[in-house]
Amino acid sequence: MGDREKNVGFAASLNILFTIIEIIGGLLTNSLALLADALHDFADSVALIVAWLAEKKAKQPATSKMTFGYRRLSLLSAVFATIVLIAGSLFILSQAIPRLINPQPVNAEGMILIAIIGVIINGLGYFRLKKGLSQNEKILSWHLLEDILGWVVLLIGAIIIRFWDKPVIDPLMTLGFTVFVLWGVSKNAKESFNLLLQGVPENIDIDEVRESILSVKGVKMVHDIHIWSLEGETDVLTAHIVVEDEHLQNPDKIKESIKNKLTKHHIEHSTLELEREGFCSETECIFESNE
Repeated sequence: MGDREKNVGFAASLNILFTIIEIIGGLLTNSLALLADALHDFADSVALIVAWLAEKKAKQPATSKMTFGYRRLSLLSAVFATIVLIAGSLFILSQAIPRLINPQPVNAEGMILIAIIGVIINGLGYFRLKKGLSQNEKILSWHLLEDILGWVVLLIGAIIIRFWDKPVIDPLMTLGFTVFVLWGVSKNAKESFNLLLQGVPENIDIDEVRESILSVKGVKMVHDIHIWSLEGETDVLTAHIVVEDEHLQNPDKIKESIKNKLTKHHIEHSTLELEREGFCSETECIFESNE
C-alpha cells in the first residue's frame, strides 16, 4: 500500500470515528453547530471513503485498454469530494439561519469537550495528508484544515456561551465557518475542474516551459504543445519540436536535453516529435510564434 493510499485511509478512519462522536454530542448538547459539523464530517467521511477506494484502484498498472492506468480516479474523487462539501455547506446554511431568529439553549460544557477532541483528531488527519502531493490529498487536507479552524472557533464560542449565556453564538459560528469552507474550497474546486478538463496545471507556466525547450541548442521552434496532469501529481507534455537539420542526425541526444529541461518544471512524462526546419505548416508555425 502506497503512502498516498495510507494517508487517505488514515484520515477516513479518523473522520468516521469522530462523525459518530459528533452526532451523539450534538444531540446531547442541542448544538446546531455540532450537528451541522456532524453533517459536514459525514459528507467528508463519504468523500474520504470514495477517495480511499479510488487511491487503491489508482495504484493498478496500465492495461491495453487503460494505457494511463487508473491514476485519474484520484482526480475524479477530488471533484466528488468538492461537490459533496459544497452541497453539505449550503444545506448547513439553510438550517442555521432560522436559529439566528430563534436561538436555542445549548450545553456549553459538552460543546467544549467535543471541540477539544475535534481539534486533536482532525489535526492528526490534517498533518498526515498535508505531506501528499496529489490533488486528491490537497482537497482532503483542506477539508481537515477547515475542520480544525472550525473546531477552534467552536471551542471559543462554547466558552462564550458558558460564561456569558449567549446561545445566538451557536448559529453565528455555524454560519461563519460554513462561509469560510465555501470560500476556501473554491480555489481547489477551480483547479480540480481545470485538471479534469485537461487544462495546464496551476504550478506550471507554459510560456516558461516553451522558453526552456527553445533554450536547447538546435531547437528552432515549438508548436502543438499540450500540458496536462492525470491527478495533479503526474504531469504530461506532448509537443512538436522544430530542430536544425544538423542536430536531427542525433535525435536521442536532443530529446534527452529537452527532457532534462522539462523535469525542472515537474514534467517527467513527455512525448516529443522532432521535425526538420520548414516541416510544420505555415499556419502552425505562425500560430505558435504568436501565442
